[in-house]
Amino acid sequence: MSNQQYLSVSALTKYIKRKFDADPHLQNVYIKGEISNFKQHTSGHMYFTLKDEKARLLSVMFAANNKGMKFLPENGMKVLVKGDISLYEAGGQYQLYVKSMAPDGVGDLYLAYEQLKKKLEAAGLFLAEHKKPIPQYPKSVGVITSPTGAALRDILITIKRRYPIARIIVYPALVQGNNAAKSIAKAISMANARAESDVLIVGRGGGSIEELWAFNEEIVAESIYDSDIPVISAVGHETDFTIADFVADMRAPTPTGAAELAVPHLNEILERLMNRKNRLTRSIQEAVNFERTRLTRMERSYAFRYPHKMYEQKLEQLDKTMDRLGRTSTRYFMKKRDELNQLNDILKKQHPEQAVKNAKDELRQHAKVLRRAMEAIYRQKSQQFVHITATLSALSPLKIMERGYGLVFTEDETLVKSTQQVSKGDKIAVSIKDGTLECEIKGIKERIEP
Repeated sequence: MSNQQYLSVSALTKYIKRKFDADPHLQNVYIKGEISNFKQHTSGHMYFTLKDEKARLLSVMFAANNKGMKFLPENGMKVLVKGDISLYEAGGQYQLYVKSMAPDGVGDLYLAYEQLKKKLEAAGLFLAEHKKPIPQYPKSVGVITSPTGAALRDILITIKRRYPIARIIVYPALVQGNNAAKSIAKAISMANARAESDVLIVGRGGGSIEELWAFNEEIVAESIYDSDIPVISAVGHETDFTIADFVADMRAPTPTGAAELAVPHLNEILERLMNRKNRLTRSIQEAVNFERTRLTRMERSYAFRYPHKMYEQKLEQLDKTMDRLGRTSTRYFMKKRDELNQLNDILKKQHPEQAVKNAKDELRQHAKVLRRAMEAIYRQKSQQFVHITATLSALSPLKIMERGYGLVFTEDETLVKSTQQVSKGDKIAVSIKDGTLECEIKGIKERIEP
């Protein structure tokens, strides 16, 4: 190793940074380029790259420098910037520290105007459905403008000339300068809190875009949108359109025009009232004439001329009607009575008590028939019994024994029908008409058949 001294990276970087900072050609440089990779940190610092067709330059714009900008940079936007070139030691890279920025091609106020207009339109502040109607006959008109401006004078003259019965309430406000937007918003809020005006005129006379800029601020637009009192915007001349004009419930081309929109012309109202009074008078007169003619016609009518005759006719009609009603009702009740009797007969026939009675009658008839049949059968069977008894009596062995015959039984009570059943010396019993003879066989003689 040689005795050559080595520098640290930080020492070399710090040396180069001092070279950048000491070079007057790198201070307050004006650069034109296109923004890319734009990012705004929560601290407010803006980080982006400026580029053209052949080179890129890292850039940063601290919050203290971008705080007053009227527009918000975007990717692709071409801008004109002023700043210092220096070295960012931690990254070892040089970059541009922007002090101011303006759009390239259009003014920053115009760009801010377009951006806010686009934002509020997307939020719905311009929608017609949010527009409040302007009262046709306001009792009081609130005017928010500079108390020393020509606009207030024009508004007062116009309202006094057209509608002197209206009360005019002026809410003084700054209409130009850094505090103008807050002053206008505060005046609108005050007018709503006091609720003493039927309509508000917010505006000022003509001027440059810078002079009218307060009416392009978001705080004014939101105050007009939140106002419960209808707002007529009257800013500048007819060709000047501000954000307030889009948010307001009605836009007037000039302050004088706003006064004409806010109040009607009293002479025109009186003329309209006179015309309507005349039309109403004619209409009433025509209606009276019509009703008078109708009354006359009715007075001449038959009913009014001969009311007693009509009464008599009605009495006669009433008598006839009563007679017809009597006949009709009599026929009706007779018919209904017949129907009722028929129904009663049907009901009696179908009544359970009658059905029981009929069943009992039928039962008695069947019992009578049954009894007769049984008696006939009994007589028939009695006759048969007598006949059979007589027959049996004639065939009875007792009848034969009464004629002197007897029956012979062995000791085991077997009827002896043949000499073959007994032997000599056997004990036998002979049954006769009035008893039994105990006998012994002494001998047996066979019958010789002839």
